[in-house]
Amino acid sequence: MFNPDPSSKPVNPKLPKDVIMMVEKNNLVMAIKTLAQDENISMDEAKVRIDAYETALKVKQQQKLNTIANKQGISNHAISFDREQETKEELESGKLIKTRVKTTKQTQGFKDLQQGVDSQLNNLGYKKPLMPYWTKRLLLIVVIMAGLFWILWRVFG
Repeated sequence: MFNPDPSSKPVNPKLPKDVIMMVEKNNLVMAIKTLAQDENISMDEAKVRIDAYETALKVKQQQKLNTIANKQGISNHAISFDREQETKEELESGKLIKTRVKTTKQTQGFKDLQQGVDSQLNNLGYKKPLMPYWTKRLLLIVVIMAGLFWILWRVFG
């Protein structure tokens, strides 16, 4: 193929595998230096390319998380990483929000997970039994123990 400007280097939009591994391991400084040295470009150009790759990687990961969450019935709000942080005005306004006062982040996450599971079960048409399985088993054990106690009472009593 004819290159009209021989002094310009062909731009390779794809990063080398070793640079990709460095970016995924979060070793950005070495990745920038290696890319700049391998392709004879400036550090700024290498940084721009690596930043573009990193944002594309984060977008892919977020899309994968969203598709998995949608399949499992979890709301996107429960897993989003780019939530807006609370501003100082919201903190200083003095408004008490019930869910934030009574729950911690762990229990809030568990509630979101529980709501997702419940919605998925409702979509499948599953109805919860009146008596859970563990109570049936406990009731059976109590009945057997009462029966044995009564038999032993009659024999030895």
